[in-house]
Amino acid sequence: MTAEYKVHGDVAVITLTNPPVNGLGLSTRIGITEGLEKANNDTTVKAIVITGGGKAFSGGADIREFGSPKAIQEPNLLSVIRACENSAKPVVAAIHSVAMGGGLELALGCHYRIAAPGTSIALPEVKLGLIPGAGGTQRLPRVIGVEPALNMIVSGEAIKSEMLAMLPGQKLFDAMAQSAESLPEEALGLARKVAAAHADGSPLPLVRNLPCKHPQGDAYFQFTRNMVKGMAKNLPAPVKCVDAVEAATKKKFEDGMLVERDIFMNLMLTPESRALRHIFMADRAASKIPDVPADTPKRDIQSIAVIGAGTMGGGISMNFLNAGIPVKILEMKQDALDRGVATIRKNYEAQVKKGKLKQEKYDERMALLSTTLSYDDIGQADLVIEAVFEEMGVKEAVFKKLDEVMKPGAILASNTSTLDVNKIASFTKRPQDVIGMHFFSPANVMKLLEVVRGAQTGKDVLATVMAIGKKIRKTSVVSGVCDGFIGNRMIEQYSRQAGFLIEEGCTPAQVDKAVEKFGFAMGPFRMGDLAGNDIGWAIRKRRYTEKPDLKYSKTADLLCEMGRYGQKTGAGWYDYQAGKRDAIPSPVVVEMIEKHRAALGITARKISDEEIVQRLVFSLVNEAAHILEEGIASKASDIDMVYITGYGFPFWRGGPMNYADTVGLFNVAEAMKRFAKNPHDDAQFWQPAPLLARLVAEGKTFN
Repeated sequence: MTAEYKVHGDVAVITLTNPPVNGLGLSTRIGITEGLEKANNDTTVKAIVITGGGKAFSGGADIREFGSPKAIQEPNLLSVIRACENSAKPVVAAIHSVAMGGGLELALGCHYRIAAPGTSIALPEVKLGLIPGAGGTQRLPRVIGVEPALNMIVSGEAIKSEMLAMLPGQKLFDAMAQSAESLPEEALGLARKVAAAHADGSPLPLVRNLPCKHPQGDAYFQFTRNMVKGMAKNLPAPVKCVDAVEAATKKKFEDGMLVERDIFMNLMLTPESRALRHIFMADRAASKIPDVPADTPKRDIQSIAVIGAGTMGGGISMNFLNAGIPVKILEMKQDALDRGVATIRKNYEAQVKKGKLKQEKYDERMALLSTTLSYDDIGQADLVIEAVFEEMGVKEAVFKKLDEVMKPGAILASNTSTLDVNKIASFTKRPQDVIGMHFFSPANVMKLLEVVRGAQTGKDVLATVMAIGKKIRKTSVVSGVCDGFIGNRMIEQYSRQAGFLIEEGCTPAQVDKAVEKFGFAMGPFRMGDLAGNDIGWAIRKRRYTEKPDLKYSKTADLLCEMGRYGQKTGAGWYDYQAGKRDAIPSPVVVEMIEKHRAALGITARKISDEEIVQRLVFSLVNEAAHILEEGIASKASDIDMVYITGYGFPFWRGGPMNYADTVGLFNVAEAMKRFAKNPHDDAQFWQPAPLLARLVAEGKTFN
């Protein structure tokens, strides 16, 4: 049982004991209802307190039971709340630390509530593509008012208990405790006080009986609905939150509850909610590595050294400064150091100006930063990350030097985006200490960290780097060693398809628009211009010698030969005006593509948006299936996390693998067979990967 029952004099206390956040799983729900029954049958008990053990009152539904029969098995949460309301003895919720989702709904079903200051209060279901499903949309407006409640429900954001206690006329909290420590005693005091007040048999207060109205009813809800539609155009749940709260103001409580339940059940079946729930679980699963147990000992990381003060080095350093970890940046020349530090200052000053960073925080962070021109000064760092030029000879020189100067037990990390981490490790006498930490640009903003595990990387090193990734608030995903790791290996196939599409009849703008309409943050050609087309050019030149049979469109090389590297040169696939980032279609580029097409003897054809999207997205899926088959990624959901957090894949589609599952793997494989028949494409690439073919044959999915 994950709920504990104890009697303190004349008050029974039910404590939820389901760590880490006292999720309301089946055994916890049974524990609460059995405790309520026991207390009501005990003549010496006058009142009941429900509270949470450890670090939370309750964080809501138990995510371990998501989608399983246990999640809806009786007593479900609605039944537990009804048992609280029907208790003949007053039930007091003693809330602390965290009361979210079902945890807050449970508290709203109690007769009285007392909260510790600093408690995070939220109904975050909208973040999973849902609305609250146990009365949250019907009860919260009754205790804090329609507008504050709707803002909380639509945003899903947490608000501190003391802020809510200040709302005029609020009935959410009957009392605020002095502190979390004094909450248990103060809750017992409140329970005894209300028991005495109702000793005459007067009815106990129920949130459901409170009035719920908005003075401008229809006009307010219509305005809110329009605003929410504009802000969340690809997500059905936010608008449905408005519908549910409106029902609270216009219908009897039980009828409003039916509206809420109906919306909740329908949203559960939407692809968007499935995608968001998939991401929620995938995010948690990414940190679990099959052969590295959670209790693997970790190395102590108190200081960091970063080699290179360029864009990447500076961005990487900011992550650690933000987390309060001292950083020393090493460069070869003083002016390069000065430029790097100036950029870090400028980034922080911009945040101070916008009010996103307090001046003292800025001063604290800059005080943690030091610089040097000598390798001898970084030898004592616990972790060193190199962010030097992406060329094996340069990496070799750096790692040989690190092997000489770094103390034993220091972790040596490379920020390489494509190079062989095993080869890099071989430049040292301590390959077990070498790992890839591939940050994405801009490194201080992008959420993704690809953690590249070499053949000899120590398990303790891997566990340490995953933990440090969490500390600097990154989504860390483990990749094995291969060319381009997970993300860049897949994006190469996507870029190849984009090249074939323009040879066959598309313009860069048409391809970008189709993919952006699908939901990508940016199409492949705008992305190339932003990153720099010369980067892809360098990779292709390497490919022409390493993989001579791999087919590419020559258009990207022709573009680079014209010196059109993208935004940095004011011209790429598009034209750019000085100081602006607007992509203006270029007649020069269209002319170059048409000439090249004529030279190949290709007659341009009209290509649908559907074909553009399928060829680009399914190329990611097929390459990812090879990556899974080879064990480079340990699970499909890791690949989804890479694409959602690092490559602008539409989050409401749940990543490429989840999207393929949604479309149906049979349909994905059929489309691939069609593309293989196209004489201008790469027929060999479009053979469904063995894993994909196997899943289709067995009627299974990636996730």
